[in-house]
This record gives sequence, structure tokens and C-alpha cells, in this order.
Amino acid sequence: MVNDATRTIAALPGIDVRVSRTRLVPERDSGAVHEWHYLDTGAELERRGVPVAGTILAVHGNPTWSYLWRGIVSASLRAAEAGRPAWRVIAVDQLEMGFSARTGVARPLARRVADLGDLTADLGLTGPVVTLAHDWGGPISLGWAVDHPELLAGVIALNTAVHHPDGVPIPAPLRLAGARGVLANGTVRTTAFLDTTLALGHPALAPEVKDAFRAPYRTAARRTGIGAFVADIPVDATHGSHAELRRISSGVAALDVPALFLWGPADPIFGDRYLDDLIDRMPRADVHRFEGSGHLIAEDRPYADAVLAWLDDNAARLTGAARGSSAGEAAEQTPVADAVAAARDAATFAPLWAALDARRDDDGVAVIDMSARAGRPARVSWRRLDDRVRNLAAGLRRIGVQKGQRVSVLVPPGPTLTAVIYACLRIGAIVVVADAGLGVRGLSRAVRGSWPDVVIGELPGLTAARVLGWPGIRISVPRLPKISAAALGVSHDLAGVAALGATAPLPAEPAPDDSAAILFTSGSTGPAKGVAYTHRQLSALRDILSAHFGVTADTGLVTGFAPFALLGPALGTRSATPDMDVSAPRTLTAAAVAAAVRASDARMVFLSPAAILNVVATADALTADDRAALATVQTFLSTGAPVGEPLLAAAAALMPGAEPHTPYGMTEGLLVTDLTLADIRGVSDAADRGVCVGRAIEGNIVLIDPLDDDGRPGGSPGSAAGVLGEVVISAPHLKTSYDRLWLTDRTAGAQVPAEGRWHRTGDVGHLDADRRLWIEGRLPHVLTMTDGPVAPVGPEQQIETVPAVRRAAVVGIGPHRLRQAVAVVETTPPAGRPALAGPEVTAAVRSATDLPLAAVLVVPELPTDIRHNSKIDRTRLSAWAEGVLSGGRTARP
Repeated sequence: MVNDATRTIAALPGIDVRVSRTRLVPERDSGAVHEWHYLDTGAELERRGVPVAGTILAVHGNPTWSYLWRGIVSASLRAAEAGRPAWRVIAVDQLEMGFSARTGVARPLARRVADLGDLTADLGLTGPVVTLAHDWGGPISLGWAVDHPELLAGVIALNTAVHHPDGVPIPAPLRLAGARGVLANGTVRTTAFLDTTLALGHPALAPEVKDAFRAPYRTAARRTGIGAFVADIPVDATHGSHAELRRISSGVAALDVPALFLWGPADPIFGDRYLDDLIDRMPRADVHRFEGSGHLIAEDRPYADAVLAWLDDNAARLTGAARGSSAGEAAEQTPVADAVAAARDAATFAPLWAALDARRDDDGVAVIDMSARAGRPARVSWRRLDDRVRNLAAGLRRIGVQKGQRVSVLVPPGPTLTAVIYACLRIGAIVVVADAGLGVRGLSRAVRGSWPDVVIGELPGLTAARVLGWPGIRISVPRLPKISAAALGVSHDLAGVAALGATAPLPAEPAPDDSAAILFTSGSTGPAKGVAYTHRQLSALRDILSAHFGVTADTGLVTGFAPFALLGPALGTRSATPDMDVSAPRTLTAAAVAAAVRASDARMVFLSPAAILNVVATADALTADDRAALATVQTFLSTGAPVGEPLLAAAAALMPGAEPHTPYGMTEGLLVTDLTLADIRGVSDAADRGVCVGRAIEGNIVLIDPLDDDGRPGGSPGSAAGVLGEVVISAPHLKTSYDRLWLTDRTAGAQVPAEGRWHRTGDVGHLDADRRLWIEGRLPHVLTMTDGPVAPVGPEQQIETVPAVRRAAVVGIGPHRLRQAVAVVETTPPAGRPALAGPEVTAAVRSATDLPLAAVLVVPELPTDIRHNSKIDRTRLSAWAEGVLSGGRTARP
């Protein structure tokens, strides 16, 4: 019989009425019978003759209904048709919600958990079952999981919570919705609560989708469950559902099954605080934060694809868990895991602080801070630095900082930062380092995303932490007046922490494969990503740097590039930080570098590409003494982005006794290949396109995964010469993973050789006959044209030979595989505003390259990232050029 619900559902977009079901289900306790509505793909899978791997039990929150899960319903059926493991999906409408019965009886949290158990029992559900939930469906589904361990294989959750800290108000939108006088009006009598929830889509939900979500809630009588759900939120320990929520949260911590958390960090209700709590309870869970997404993550992002990929990846563990073995056992009993463990045991390891320990009785200079804030150069001996590290380490432990906790460090490079970093590493805390060059918005996104337990900072960082609501207890570098400390939420200062540690013992050292640090990328190719490193990997980075460049105790370093500013003590050599604004590398002057070299008697200089530009530009201000100091430098490095021959040669002219190097790497693996100025000049006449970045450093491997006609890597990395493809690398110091970016990590490690740890860089290029690597752009910037994929850097280099062109970017417009190339150029002299290039420039640019160009545009300045001042945002330029050439405004890109 076709009922009203079926007729309504049949008219809704994106849902197949063939999976819509209703069922009369008795309550175990009272015997009362209620009609449930749910979506169920079981019959469709049976009709298609597909064997079922298990069941996804999907539970919505408030005020949605099973329509929320239409994506996983349809995607699971498509996956089954394609021959992938078939998972039955059962997506329920909770009682009082969706098209299920309105019972007229209060259904608090414990009752709802029991209701779900009544339904699964009546269905005769068998394992393996993976729960999937969102919003307040989370505690209900996880309550079911805790109560049904014999069926449970895994859990998946989207923006939910199972615990709220005592003494902290619940999120403001929920406080408002539950306020006396607002609850009934906002949730039942009107559609205000429903409408507000539906407005949380990123991007906004289509009108027809919003209308579909409203379908079961057309009248006030149909919305009573929405109000009851809000009223049942356990705001504090006196609430009737508080004890049940506590039971569930404790039970979740005891679950030993695979877990996946997919999160929208822009959620004003279930933010990162609740994700962090879930991770604490299930620390082995896979986690992916979809930056920019919010509360309705199932509407914002392709969650169904992520869920099915995770089910595929964990198929053996999930089915094994249902047969009675724990997920931990299933994960550990693999030949690959055994082989990796054996290799790790055989490897030699010395912690990052080993050289500091070895020189603890040395009164020689370890660190020099040349910054203007110090007034005059601040010199710290090895003995003093070691004492400071030990006292801070013991003091941090005494105030409650534990191994595995995250410490966000908002301190400029110098002796204080060095001591704090090594102290945190020494006690096994995880150091979170985000570059100030990310800007306030990017830095805040990075800090909140990593959800630190502790924030250590100078006054600007602590002020930002307070204003922007960053998490973590706060420790100030300077001692603040009581009023200021209270206003900023500061509970300790470093001097006080060190004093507490002066008489306290050091804890045991962390293990080599314990987590050590999360270092954030520059954000030049999208939101900055946290890159996780273990102690072993950080030590491997130190070792490869020391071996390749011959660093000794007498070398001395000047480090104007933040990632290397902390390696001096690890290498056992003195280091100096020049006077500069670390958030703006272009503030570094040639005189400041010379002063740092003179003060430290350094033989090695590290500079970022952005810093080199200004160092060269300010060379005229150098004195004779400055030039004499720079002439003593023996090795000069610039890494972070490729540096061209003219700029490297100009820097080399300032340090005539130095061998200039421009290593290739990224935050995920800082030193991959190396190239000297002589090497660059040696390939100047090569026919290869792109920027040569040299050969792999000892112990590293570089392969190329060829691009197909769609511009995608084919999954067969190799070393053939002249083949355009994605650069795939392996190195002893390669990162462990991306922090809370499981999907990104999965992509970076997909279709790589079985042996070793590998990373897909996202860069495209080729190897030449001498196994030198040439970089030709980024994978997202490849133009898929009718003749195949084209990388942008080669044509850009051709265009930049035009005298009137200072810098060029080649981007694509038009449909996939029919892209047309457009050149966007900075000119000399600069253009006053964006526009189509004039006839002379257009003709010169077109004649300089063999790539057909649909148009040539000029801009005053190409958009680049702050940290490198060289990585052009071609994705942004492509969208801008398409808009301009289709008749849009010619505003700056």
C-alpha cells in the first residue's frame, strides 16, 4: 500500500523511493508498537544478487531525517554495481522525527538508544555493523554501539559530541534555542530552528533540498520532536540525560574498533572541541577535517565517497572485528607491519637533543639572537641552553603537560623558541609550529585545527589566542602583570615554569616513533596543512643535513629560514638568527645577514627565496666590513621554492667564497634533491622544460608517475627519462602523515611502491637522462588540452624571455580536455591595472612560446604566497581569467 510518506518521498530530489520502508516495531519495555520509517538498500542488493559485506546503520540528528543519508544510499548501490564490496545501508527516521511515528511520549537520550536497539532487533540485524551518525544522532548511535559489541565492526561520525566539559556553557545557538520562552516558539510553533539549521550549508543548500528537509515537518504537530530534542540536551550535571551521556562517553573510550571522524570545522555547534574529545577517546581513529565546511557536512562535502573509501581500506579489519578479533590485533598481525617494525628496530637513532646533551658542560656560544627586540645580540652558551631546556621540560611536566599533548608555540625564532621547542620534545609533548607568515586568518585556522592543549606565546600571540578563541592553557614568555595575565587567560609564565623545574627530575625520554611535531605548510596551494613528524623522522632530517653538507661543531649557521632555525643545537653547532620580521621574510637585509655572520663566525647561511630577493636588493648598503664577513661563508642554501640562476648568482656574488645550493623539498620532506649554482649553469643549454632541482640526496628516491590524457597520474611511478608526471618521493625523514587530514594523506600515499614510505608531492615534472629532476608546475595547474596534458612552467619560462615581461603565469580556461591556454603577465614597467595586453606585448608573448595562447592578459602583480613570494596561485588566476574573458569585471586577481 502506498502511504502519504511514500508519495511525498517519491517526489523528493536525490532519493530512490524503492529503498523507502515502514515497519511496526514494539518497544521491549512497554510493548507499545510504533511505526518507523527508514531507508534500506538490502532488498535492492538482494535483487541484484550482490553479496553483502556488512551494514551501515545511519542515524540522523536534529532537525534532519533519513534524507540526510541519501548520498551514502545511492553511492553504496553504485559501488556494489561496480564490483566493490557491497554494504547494506539502513538509515532510520528516529521516532518523533522524519516520517516515523509521533508517539506523544517523551523520548530522552536513554529511550532513543533503546528505540534504536528495538528496531535493529526487530529487523534481525546481524554483524558486521558500522554505525554512521551526525549531530545528536552521534550519542544515540554510539550508545547503540556500546550496547551491541557483538555486532559492532566500526564507527563513523560527522560533527557530533559525546561529552561536554563541566563548567563550560553549551554552544550559544543551542543555549538560545533552549531558552525559556524561545524553545516552543523557535522549534515547534515556527520553523525558526529548522530554517536556521538549513542555512548552515557551505555552500548554501539548493531551495529544493531545503524543501525536502522540511517535508516531514510541515505543521507544528509534526515538529514536536524537534523541540523535545533541544530540551533533552544535557546542559549540565543536573539534566536528566546527563548520566546516559556520561555512560555513552565512557563506553566509547573502551571501544576497540576502527573509527572514522569526518568534520566541518566551521560548525558553530559541534566545533573542533568535540572532535578533539572524540580523538582522545579513540586515538587510533582516522580523521579528516574538511576546511571551510560546516555543520551540514553531509551536504557540503562528498562524505559518501570518503565513507566508502574508508570501508574499502579497512575491509579486513571491519569483518575481522565482527568475528571477534579486535581491530588492534587485526592491524598488528600483518607482514608489512612486522617488517616495518623490524626495520625500525635495526635503525640507529639519536634523539634531536643528543648534541645538546653532549655539550651541556660547554661554555661556548650555542645560539645568538640578532633581533632588534633584544637591543643587542643575545648570546646563549651550550651550558645555559641545556639548563634552560631541562628546567623548562621538568617544569612543564610539573604543571601538568603530558607526553602526547599538543603545545602550540607562538614565539619568534631565537634562544627562547629553541629552549621551548627542545623542552617540549624532551618530555614527549607534540610541538605545533605554524608560521606567522600565514597571516592572522591562516594562523588561527592552523592553531584551532590542531586543537592544542597548551599555547606558549609572546604578548601578540597570546592576545590573538584570547580574541580568536584558540584552545589550550596559556603560558606567557614574559612575566605579565596580574591584571594582564587574567585578561589574557594566562596561567603561567616561562620563568615560573623553569623555576618549578629547577628541582624536579626529568621524565623518561619519548620513544623514537612517538609523535614529535606538527609543522604547517605555507598554505600556498590551499589551506595550510599540519604535517606530523615522529622523533625518528626529525632526527633523520638532522642526519641527512649534517651528512650532505658536512656540518661540524665549527661550521656555524645563520638561519633566516624558519624551518631550519631550530636545527643548530641538533647539529651541535652554533646558530644565529638575523634581525628580521620572521612573518615577512622580505624584511631581511644584506646588512643583517652580514651582521649575523660576523657575530657567529658562521660558515653556512640558510635563506628563504623571499628573503634572498630583499638581500640582493639591499646589497648596495653593505660596508666593507659587511662584505668581508660575507666572503667567509663557505655554503649558502635557499630552500622552500626553486631559485633561478640570476637570483642565485646575485646572492652568490655577495658570498663569493660560498658554494650556493638550492635544495628541493617541502614541509613533508624538507631535503629531497640538491642543486648547486654550477649545476644550474651546467644545464642552461638543456632542452628540458621546467626548473632543474638536481639529483636525489643520498638515501632519498625520486620517481615520476606519468600523466594520462586526463592529466592524472596513472599509478605506475618509474624512473624513465623525459616522461611528464607527478613527482613521487621516498626519504628516511619523510613525514608520518597529515594531521587530521585522512583523505589528503590517503591520496598522498596512493599507488606507490610497496617498500618504504612514499609521498605524492603534487608537483609535476620529469627526470632527465642523468636522473636530474625538473619541476614543471603543480598537478592542479596542468592544462588538459586536446593534444594531452601540458605543464605550465615550460611555457612560462619561454614567455619570460620577452624583454617586456617580468614574470608570467600560464593558466587554462574552458572545459576539461578542451582547455585553452592564457598567459597572465607582469610587465616592465608594471601595468597600472589588469587588462588585455596591448598588440605589441601580445605578439611578442605569442611568438616566444610554442604553446597556442587564447589570450594574453597583463596585471600589476601576480598573486603569490607570503612565505616564498614565488609560488603563483594559478588556480585563482585561472578562475579570474575565465571571468574576465567571458565579460566579467577586470578587477585585480
